[in-house]
Amino acid sequence: MSHSLLTLSAEQKRQFETEGYLVVKGLYSKVQLEEIGQTFEEIGKQTIPGYFEPDMSAGAADPLKRYPRVMHPHRFNDTAKKYMLHRPVLAVLEDLYGEQPLAAQSMFYYKPPGARGQALHQDNFYLKVEPGNCIAAWTAIDAADEENGGLLVVPKTNDYEIVCPEYADAKESFTTHYVKPPKDQKAVPVNMEPGDVLFFNGNLIHGSYRNKTKDRFRRAFICHYANESATHIGKHYQPLYRADGSEIKLIDNPDGGPCGVEFESFYPH
Repeated sequence: MSHSLLTLSAEQKRQFETEGYLVVKGLYSKVQLEEIGQTFEEIGKQTIPGYFEPDMSAGAADPLKRYPRVMHPHRFNDTAKKYMLHRPVLAVLEDLYGEQPLAAQSMFYYKPPGARGQALHQDNFYLKVEPGNCIAAWTAIDAADEENGGLLVVPKTNDYEIVCPEYADAKESFTTHYVKPPKDQKAVPVNMEPGDVLFFNGNLIHGSYRNKTKDRFRRAFICHYANESATHIGKHYQPLYRADGSEIKLIDNPDGGPCGVEFESFYPH
């Protein structure tokens, strides 16, 4: 059954299908961005076992020890869950999928000054959505650019198979996995303003720069979604949520997969 576009233009849908990613502006108001920012400012002062475990001691050499990412905040914070199910975002996802989306994961990155970036990787290596694919909705809370650790994407790799990663350079990446782009294809920056949302396919190779600034955070609220017709997902993403907030469970996809247990996957980076 064909899906009539409700939010996106045909050109936007075509760009996503061709390039593997799409930036949509205006999906969050200034008030909403302030609410998200304030919520995670308060979370950033706490320790929440299993979700956010910062090193509060002064003078930590690695800024990511003080400000690690927050994993699955929707599981303990109502504001995070509300914005994981943000209606304008879900409307775009419905157009991209051609069916209803299911929310699988939320994360918040503080990306403080001096923080390492993330090596290039593919998200569906971790989520393992089948059949179909995951889609990320990456919301810029602060402006994101090449100086403060903005996103990098390798266009058109949405049709590239999920591959087993190599080991990343620990001096530049806080994550351990690295996926080498196909020959003659390079990563390009995606500069974003606060409130912009970058949607990208789960096979798209992407990563981020180091934050080279001395005084700018690069905060981002990132959620991952599955298509409603999917039957399987990695077990760490259960349960998923419908637009009305009700829970749904899919069949667990086992860890390890085609790459073996040495690359046992827990969460996308």
